[in-house]
Amino acid sequence: MNPISKTALLIWIQVGLIAASGNEDAIRLLVRSDDMGGAHAVNVACIESVNNGIARSIEVLVPAPWFLEAVEMLNEHPEIDVGVHLDLTSEWDGLKWGPVLKDVPSLVDENGHFYARTRTMKDWPRYPGFVDSGWKIEEVERELRAQIEMALRLLPNVTHLSAHMGTAVSTPDLRALTERLAEEYELPIDLPGIKRAGRFGDKSDSLEEREKAMLELIENLDTGTWLLVEHPGLDTPEMRAIGHEGYEGVAFDRATVTQVFTSAKVRAAIERRGIELVSYHDVIVAGKKD
Repeated sequence: MNPISKTALLIWIQVGLIAASGNEDAIRLLVRSDDMGGAHAVNVACIESVNNGIARSIEVLVPAPWFLEAVEMLNEHPEIDVGVHLDLTSEWDGLKWGPVLKDVPSLVDENGHFYARTRTMKDWPRYPGFVDSGWKIEEVERELRAQIEMALRLLPNVTHLSAHMGTAVSTPDLRALTERLAEEYELPIDLPGIKRAGRFGDKSDSLEEREKAMLELIENLDTGTWLLVEHPGLDTPEMRAIGHEGYEGVAFDRATVTQVFTSAKVRAAIERRGIELVSYHDVIVAGKKD
């Protein structure tokens, strides 16, 4: 791969924010579905959120247990924009995974799993944090490279990187490493100029409440490109078995996200306002072509 300068990459992206629509006054919305590979129900919901909803990019967890099914699904839909969701944590109580590589001992607990949190939190001391674990930067680099290269080998249309739970960018050294990998592999991790759309409602809100909150969010978007990140899922026995202290209603929350993403009312509101749904691919590749 031919490396490019960071300045050139940023110019491509900034141009792409306009070139994706060709209209400086347009409202663009990039809806991102995170954590594909974490569970079968998540895989199904992520595809559903794109094919029948408003999501335009999917983030994939390469080390997660359902990654190979995610690969199969995404190869059936090569038009879907994919991001490598760089992973150094495994947050659930009854569902754990570890690194792609076997020889990275500073990244895992005594059971060989990733740590549960980015940082140890005093409210949940039984969940150790990665940042406090004595990690070695050279092992982090080898693991993140392995995740990126496996994704590039197995998945179509990988266009960018992101950080699961923010861990891969949670310290200055980690951010510097991740940004260097992003530049080397020509897979940006940040989109300069993009604005965060925020959240729509709370995890325990009803479908009606979250749909209403999403409609309000859509009405309040103004000119520019906005990023909305959420986690689709389904309300199935598998998803109901997933959770951790402080976040027990995972299946309900994530199924509601899927329903909002595929809501006819939400899609109609986006169309009525003339909002353009874009992906990382639209933003970055359009910038390169210009």
